[in-house]
Amino acid sequence: MTTAPRRTALDALHRSLGATMTDFAGWDMPLRYASERDEHNAVRTAAGLFDLSHMGEITVTGPEAADFLNFALVGNIGTVAVGRARYTMICAEDGGILDDLIVYRLGEAAAPEYLVVANAGNAQIVLDALTARAGGFDTEVRDDRDAYALLAVQGPASVAVLSSVTDADLDGLKYYAGLPGTVAGVPALIARTGYTGEDGFELFVAPQHAEGLWKALTEAGAPHGLVPCGLSCRDTLRLEAGMPLYGHELTTALTPFDAGLGRVVKFEKEGDFVGREALEAAAERAETTPPRKLVGLVAAGRRVPRAGYSVVVGGEVVGEVTSGAPSPTLGKPIAIAYVDDAYATPGTEGVGVDIRGNHEPYEVVALPFYKRRK
Repeated sequence: MTTAPRRTALDALHRSLGATMTDFAGWDMPLRYASERDEHNAVRTAAGLFDLSHMGEITVTGPEAADFLNFALVGNIGTVAVGRARYTMICAEDGGILDDLIVYRLGEAAAPEYLVVANAGNAQIVLDALTARAGGFDTEVRDDRDAYALLAVQGPASVAVLSSVTDADLDGLKYYAGLPGTVAGVPALIARTGYTGEDGFELFVAPQHAEGLWKALTEAGAPHGLVPCGLSCRDTLRLEAGMPLYGHELTTALTPFDAGLGRVVKFEKEGDFVGREALEAAAERAETTPPRKLVGLVAAGRRVPRAGYSVVVGGEVVGEVTSGAPSPTLGKPIAIAYVDDAYATPGTEGVGVDIRGNHEPYEVVALPFYKRRK
């Protein structure tokens, strides 16, 4: 028996806008509203409005919340200041990546509170792992997935759009920071985070306020070229920005060191943490035998590579594509791939992708494909 996909608080609104809906990680989500290329370009040049309410929010509170998160995750959460956020990962005992996360510190020292945001498809896995790891700590792990709707305004005009409906100090809000405020009369956690490679904000609000906030942002954004955006352009935006996607660039078969993200593992923090031994071994292995490296590939032709396609040199398989799509910004097909260290240097010649038996030529480039102007 299959369960019906979950619907966000904005479901009826998406349908009224004519969105093409799709099942994503057990949720019915908007894939696109009209042209995914137009939505992508709007985020690069103006602003886009996204419903991200499928993401998994988990609240961690209690006197030992920081110590617990330091044990449960690979990052040093104890050094995160109030109002700041940190990108980190949760790993299995064997070092495999269970998920990549953003952790926001909301509470002062007297009342520690952290918001852990997991990917939609892994939210239950992360919740179960955190709950299991909380034993022995004076902390509470709370499933808050139903307590939040999440809207994102992304793009160079996002400050102008948001500032017209909030008196929060957006100029003082740094990247990877979050502050409580009011947006269009709605209480929100305003975070300067995103997954598009552009400046932007993610707004955590109560589900009953989501529709009113969406409409207010749509109205405020109209003079700035803001358009509603679906998951399809979110994927091409993050791909151009070289941002990893769980299930593609990150999996349980890889450690953070295999994924080129060893920097998120903080061995210097106090105390033990889950996976430490395996991750120390992975770090040592990476020094002596470099793992495959994550690189960008830009097509010479028009054929689009897809996840799972082989990267080849002289008939030999030297890697695998993890994500691929046409790039609206570059005007060419692009891919992210893990390739053998010997072929990971930008400009390496003779690299191709096996697309249905044809070895299509690709240029190896450094990630990201696209960097916004500061």
